Amino acid sequence: MDVNRTYKDSVFSLLFNDPETLRELYCALEGIALPPDVPITINTLEGVLFMERVNDISFAVANKLVLILEHQSTVNPNMPLRCLLYLARLYEKIIDNKDVYKSRLLAIPRPECFVLYNGAADYPDETRLQLSDAFADVKDLGLAGTPDLELAVRVININKGHNEELVKRCEKLEGYSDFIGKAREYEKELGSREEGVKAAVKYCVSHGILRDFLELHSSEVFNMLFTEWNWDDALAVRFEEGREEGREEGREEGMEEIARNALMEGLSAETIQKITGLDIEAIRHIAQ
Repeated sequence: MDVNRTYKDSVFSLLFNDPETLRELYCALEGIALPPDVPITINTLEGVLFMERVNDISFAVANKLVLILEHQSTVNPNMPLRCLLYLARLYEKIIDNKDVYKSRLLAIPRPECFVLYNGAADYPDETRLQLSDAFADVKDLGLAGTPDLELAVRVININKGHNEELVKRCEKLEGYSDFIGKAREYEKELGSREEGVKAAVKYCVSHGILRDFLELHSSEVFNMLFTEWNWDDALAVRFEEGREEGREEGREEGMEEIARNALMEGLSAETIQKITGLDIEAIRHIAQ
């Protein structure tokens, strides 16, 4: 995959940017041995960014579409919705629109979605997020039962001490987990995020952890990780401050702050209207 330098790659997207690495990662996640003749085709959408970062990877494994998102600070409950929108764009990219009007059944790749969690907050080994949890309650209309549309996302904790057997099945995933763990460890020990990341790079290179990758991209990795974590912290603080302001004071300004941060997280205007009570036109104005 050609790395588009007009975007701010994450360490994750830079590390897992070749088919053979993704083959090993996919096998680790599924607990299978994928034959070497099964093709892996990277099809990550370049125009889908969060905070101007490329922190997602999508690829095809034979007749499957696999979407993997790396997530740092907290797990966003809207991941299934974001994956649905992402997958829709992928299908538009790989399917001729004329084919959907043909009389024969069109075979399409089966989707699989993963979120790899490496945030600092405590989180279970694995959880499952479902799109149906986001659907509005329609019991007042006399309707019940399971919605006809569903999409599930597996959230897998790749921090040290979690899913160790799975992580060890992929050398680069294990190295990535070790590197992130060391960066956080040194940040606490040295009292500086900048010095912590530098120390983690030095430690991993000297101990053979992602050595080739870090030697080749050491300066990029430092800038990427340092920036990623600052973005995550800033986003978490802004979201919490806005939520508290809206909850405690009930002011419109607080709700507008919540709306701004929710838009940054990828929520739709309709969903934000339900959360904040703001007029839909006001939300669209904030988005602009």
